[in-house]
Amino acid sequence: MNYYDEIKNYVKKVEIGRAIREANANNELVDSYWNIGKLIVDAQGGKEKSKYGDKLLKEWSEKLTQEYGKGYDYSNMRRFRQFYLTFPIVDTVCPQLSWSVIRVLLPIVDLNKRNYYINLCIENKLSVRELKQEMKSNSYERLEHKPDKIDIVVPTKVPNIANNFKNPILLKLKDNEIKNESDLEKLIYSQLSYVFLQLGNGFAWVGNQYKISDGNKNYFIDMLLYNYVYNCFVVVEIKCRKLKKEDKGQVEFYMNLVDSFVKEANNNPTIGIIITKNQDKFIANFVRNEKIMPLTYELVKKSFKLVAHCATNWTTCYNSSFNYYNGLTFTKYYQSKIKI
Repeated sequence: MNYYDEIKNYVKKVEIGRAIREANANNELVDSYWNIGKLIVDAQGGKEKSKYGDKLLKEWSEKLTQEYGKGYDYSNMRRFRQFYLTFPIVDTVCPQLSWSVIRVLLPIVDLNKRNYYINLCIENKLSVRELKQEMKSNSYERLEHKPDKIDIVVPTKVPNIANNFKNPILLKLKDNEIKNESDLEKLIYSQLSYVFLQLGNGFAWVGNQYKISDGNKNYFIDMLLYNYVYNCFVVVEIKCRKLKKEDKGQVEFYMNLVDSFVKEANNNPTIGIIITKNQDKFIANFVRNEKIMPLTYELVKKSFKLVAHCATNWTTCYNSSFNYYNGLTFTKYYQSKIKI
């Protein structure tokens, strides 16, 4: 046993779990503060009246401060109210920005200026320190051409996570032979980053042989992933054989367990991936739905890359890579766009 690798696996598990919890906690925090602000405005008689009457706000802040601490003092309660008045639709900023960043943005009165910095934070994932540096350097004021109107750009998501999946998944076969599902799982685990690239964006490893219980019996999921772009867990089952129709039931069972005992309230429903050696088209269509995707794998032993042919500007470049797979089949397997 390699004790360092075992320790490292647990460290990875802790750090991924912490990142997921922190992201969820921020969304809950921002959502709660926005709702507090909305309730304050409603209690004060609406948006216009709430700008002036602060007697109620002072009274409530004193009570909340005594009970819960200075996080709910008068200045913060005013900030919650300002948050709601500034962003009447919470979904505009809740999924993208932390509360710390929002606090820095709230005092900006100029709408275009504020939206400029919001977009800057979303597009570049700026920390509070980086945002303050941009503001201190008058990043907005130094724009050569300021648009008449700057709107918040909300990142669009691909409707279906499976749209980015590659099929088959290519696995780089080393000297070791694949004799069973355990060997295949270890091969995938040894090249996770490469596998994630073929699945799309936003995948993170949670655990392999992930233990989960229904209260009566323990079960072990081959691989559990998390996708932070789609905010969902991903159950992966690995089969060193053909796809079978009963695989769907097994994966659905694990997905239900994750939804019941692992998923938080603000996570999207779990999806499933079944990776098999090959698949019958009828069974693959039977298994496939919005939440379950059957994929196959191919073992790549060697790769010989020829020179890509490119021109100026945007050019489609065909990297004619011929790969020797586990049989004697040669195939050209990818096409990419390169900006010169």
